[in-house]
Amino acid sequence: ADFSNLAEKKQTPQALYVTAKQAHKIKTDNPDSVYFVDVRTRAEVEFLGMPTVADSNIPYFLNDFSEWDEKKPRFKKVPNSNFSVVLSDYLDEAGMNKDSTILLMCRSGTRSAKAAALLHKLGYKNAYTVVDGFEGDKLKEGPHKGQRLKNGWKNANLPWSYKLNEDKMYFE
Repeated sequence: ADFSNLAEKKQTPQALYVTAKQAHKIKTDNPDSVYFVDVRTRAEVEFLGMPTVADSNIPYFLNDFSEWDEKKPRFKKVPNSNFSVVLSDYLDEAGMNKDSTILLMCRSGTRSAKAAALLHKLGYKNAYTVVDGFEGDKLKEGPHKGQRLKNGWKNANLPWSYKLNEDKMYFE
């Protein structure tokens, strides 16, 4: 895949990028040496489903249902201060470390890029962002303009489910 025209908000200092299709292949080819994290909020995972091959859901942001974001017209999201601590614990449990390959996926590739950039700062060597995310990018024209129907995990018909595995879920 060509990532030379990747939107700035999806770029990372380490420039490690994969598409949803590539992430699926990497994880399924190396199930015990690649750690796959869904970084979406718990609400997103609960209502939209989650890739069946993901190892865990560790939200990069948490919903703050007591605050409103005027710019985005939605509830505010606040950084999850436990993100890197929880990831480190999960990697230890899986027999992995900061040199292991980590795949990070959000809805469309922006939050996963932020998570990958943070991990890079913390010394993780192989933190990849899934650039098209779980739902993909928005169409820019046509009758479905604004809908997330371009690329992404779901649109590629990769395995996912509404039935969540409690062992993979994030608890504070």
